[in-house]
Amino acid sequence: MPAPIRLRELIRTIRTARTQAEEREMIQKECAAIRSSFREEDNTYRCRNVAKLLYMHMLGYPAHFGQLECLKLIASQKFTDKRIGYLGAMLLLDERQDVHLLMTNCIKNDLNHSTQYVQGLALCTLGCMGSSEMCRDLAGEVEKLLKTSNSYLRKKAALCAVHVIRKVPELMEMFLPATKNLLSEKNHGVLHTSVVLLTEMCERSPDMLSHFRKLVPQLVRILKNLIMSGYSPEHDVSGISDPFLQVRILRLLRILGKGDDDSSEAMNDILAQVATNTETSKNVGNAILYETVLTIMDIKSESGLRVLAINILGRFLLNNDKNIRYVALTSLLKTVQTDHNAVQRHRSTIVDCLKDLDVSIKRRAMELSFALVNGNNIRGMMKELLYFLDSCDPDFKADCASGIFLAAENYVRDDSVPNLIQLITNSVEMHAYTVQRLYKALLDDISQVRIILTLRFLHWTLKPALLERMPIMEKTATNGPAEIVQTNGETDSTILDTKHLPSIIQPASQANDLLDLLGGNDVVPVIQTTVPTKPASAGGELLDLLGDLFLTGQPAPPFLLDGLTSQPLFNDIAAGIPPMTAYNKNGLKIEFTFERANPNPNIAVITIHATNSTEADMTEFVFQAAVPKTFQLQLLSPSSNVVPALNQGSVTQVIRVLNPQKQQLRMRIKLTYTHKGSPVQDLSEVNNFPPQSWQ
Repeated sequence: MPAPIRLRELIRTIRTARTQAEEREMIQKECAAIRSSFREEDNTYRCRNVAKLLYMHMLGYPAHFGQLECLKLIASQKFTDKRIGYLGAMLLLDERQDVHLLMTNCIKNDLNHSTQYVQGLALCTLGCMGSSEMCRDLAGEVEKLLKTSNSYLRKKAALCAVHVIRKVPELMEMFLPATKNLLSEKNHGVLHTSVVLLTEMCERSPDMLSHFRKLVPQLVRILKNLIMSGYSPEHDVSGISDPFLQVRILRLLRILGKGDDDSSEAMNDILAQVATNTETSKNVGNAILYETVLTIMDIKSESGLRVLAINILGRFLLNNDKNIRYVALTSLLKTVQTDHNAVQRHRSTIVDCLKDLDVSIKRRAMELSFALVNGNNIRGMMKELLYFLDSCDPDFKADCASGIFLAAENYVRDDSVPNLIQLITNSVEMHAYTVQRLYKALLDDISQVRIILTLRFLHWTLKPALLERMPIMEKTATNGPAEIVQTNGETDSTILDTKHLPSIIQPASQANDLLDLLGGNDVVPVIQTTVPTKPASAGGELLDLLGDLFLTGQPAPPFLLDGLTSQPLFNDIAAGIPPMTAYNKNGLKIEFTFERANPNPNIAVITIHATNSTEADMTEFVFQAAVPKTFQLQLLSPSSNVVPALNQGSVTQVIRVLNPQKQQLRMRIKLTYTHKGSPVQDLSEVNNFPPQSWQ
């Protein structure tokens, strides 16, 4: 049988193929010849045939029939055969195939071989594709080689130990004694692989993390020697001494310093030196600076050092490489919450990134710009973001518009919207323009019009009120920017001054007209004695029967303030008026008890008692109510906004109702609360008030 062609000749032949079909024909012909040689147990050319088979495997053609031939080459005594055999095993075998277990004995023998290069082949193969079973059987041999004085073997043994730990974490402690002297090695290859091994052990075990924190001073010395050492041709990359080792040490320092004051303090100085002495003209230096920034941000570093790190990211934004700009924006976005003021200094550079041609950079810059918006810069930032919204791609418009709305909601006073509407109402010359713009907006999103029309026509009882002419808005007086704000359930008696309340009462006609939008002519707003703070949760707001639209609380009129004088607030509980259950659902029970206010007999005082029979507290509890227009209603502050579980307490709240016409009372109530982490909202009507309560 003629000798098979060499690998070099096969590569040259395949490259002459002009079509895929022609190449496939050449490969199939050569595979057939290789199979014939394997069947004949040709030991002379086995190494050459396996090498050609590995080349065809890298081209994407099947080569599984050469697996056993690789094992035969590994068992050979010739180094050239072992080299191709181990290479074939790493490419063609993995732990899912049982045939790899046949290698265990060969690898064990080669780990104890007298030639370091054969030992290196065995270590590389075990570290590449060793299964859990193989790692358990051969961990002892790896640990021995980790202690050897041979640098060539120590670096390979360290990487092999990393693979063993990943496969069998419980073997980690076996390698602990061997790690004591690893960082004392002068060879950079051993230092590099040792740092990788220590990093793996620290990430997988809190005990190892605590144990290796004592190595921080040693790691700091190694890093200092690297940045202060002179030119070394063996380790120099673009003028920087061994950047790969520097990056690995910085990552290990980040893990060791996270959450530990002493370790963080020990590495602050060296991090500052790396940040100030590293050359930034090449990507090698930028890689080291980026790892330095990540380390500074993760450990308990000094404030000045954090500012230095953010300034480095700011310089990255000016780099011509778009990958570096993207990395800088992503890192700044992660740190903006903790170091807001330092990031603000680079606001103009960040805004300039909105003009970048790269889509990914634009998106990151937009997200970071919204994160930087505050009360001091909202005007300038909104100008830039509105310009971006006008010129950006359609993919950005939805997110950008939403961000602008959220910023306006957070940093624009609540009275700005109604004041704007009032200004438009009073400016006749703006009416036509406003209607045209609104009509155009509807045409741009006709689907929203269809949804709105469907919901009108689904609720026929609400249609007349919804389609009524909108009343002219009247501007109401406000207390200005220094307006006192009060949260639900918190009352400060010092801010309630009844002498000044009547001067800012809103006309009843305006409140009634706005209430018509809710779908009826028989609902009045809830009146409060204090200024509410949270429009979404205050107890004195209008119950919105269509959703979450609220009307801010009104000052109490004089008739409801009568009871706040020096006279007794309540009479004795009226005899013969029994309590009633207004609501009982999902463990929440609302009971009403009745009293008469003094001196006005037309005012009924209702005290609600909310109890909770479930096993978990009901938090953020809010009770809201609305009554027909012939009544007037006032809610006082609740005793709490938490209804205790298992009926171990109750929330009480006083309702005062003026009923001058002695009509039967009807009430709509809205309950909102959070139970077991889930928000709950429910509506109900109460029409079974006892006659004594309103006669």
